[in-house]
Amino acid sequence: MAKQLMIYERAVPISSERHREWSVKMGTSYGFAQNVNSVPLLAAEFLSAAQDYAIVFAGDDKTVFPSVILGMRENENGHVNAAGAWTGGYIPAFLRRYPFVFARSDDGQTFTLCIDEEFEGFNKDGRGERMFDADGNRTQFLTNMLTFTREYQALFERTQMFGDRLLKHGLLQPAQAQFTLPGGQTASLAGFFTVDRAKLKELPADVLAEMARTDELELCYVHLQSLNNLTPMARRIAEAAAPSIRDEAAQTPAEAGV
Repeated sequence: MAKQLMIYERAVPISSERHREWSVKMGTSYGFAQNVNSVPLLAAEFLSAAQDYAIVFAGDDKTVFPSVILGMRENENGHVNAAGAWTGGYIPAFLRRYPFVFARSDDGQTFTLCIDEEFEGFNKDGRGERMFDADGNRTQFLTNMLTFTREYQALFERTQMFGDRLLKHGLLQPAQAQFTLPGGQTASLAGFFTVDRAKLKELPADVLAEMARTDELELCYVHLQSLNNLTPMARRIAEAAAPSIRDEAAQTPAEAGV
């Protein structure tokens, strides 16, 4: 497979023939996410994610999906440091699932568990967890990851339904964020959608009742409240980067390679 889903470089189907001797060391580094400034977010994660991040909607006028903003610039994640450690709060399931992912068949009926063979924790040195035992049977680790990925896929499809409803009722509007950083610099983010609060209030009573029953109405307001995290997030990222910027500025010409 070509690079897909933003963080996957070479996802291939898992098999005992190909991967019997391989192990997976997960959870020690998020360097694979250093170059993404947003990732998809499941509806079930809204309450947890809204404590730390701004939740927006990415896509177009035909399909949208919730995302969390992780950085102020393109290809920059402000919640992963130079050593690959996660410095933010809640870690989205999209990242916790990595390096595993489901590949969907062309007819959409079959899902195959895959692994990104470029993942730095994928090894033949016995580090982490084995995927297969000596007889070629799935280990408990691989079974657990298969279960987690299945649950993720089910929640993903449920979240897609939420996005479809927002589009159906014309509840989304293009948006951008502008904020002033410490030191007076300005930054902006664009290319995403937010819920139009006024249109949400104008929905027919039966639609509002259905969205309340499915918790989608609550999701809308959690999303709107989370937008208040944008400016504090931008300030935290800028302040965290400030020491390295000062260090670079303090270098002598020789140290800087001039």
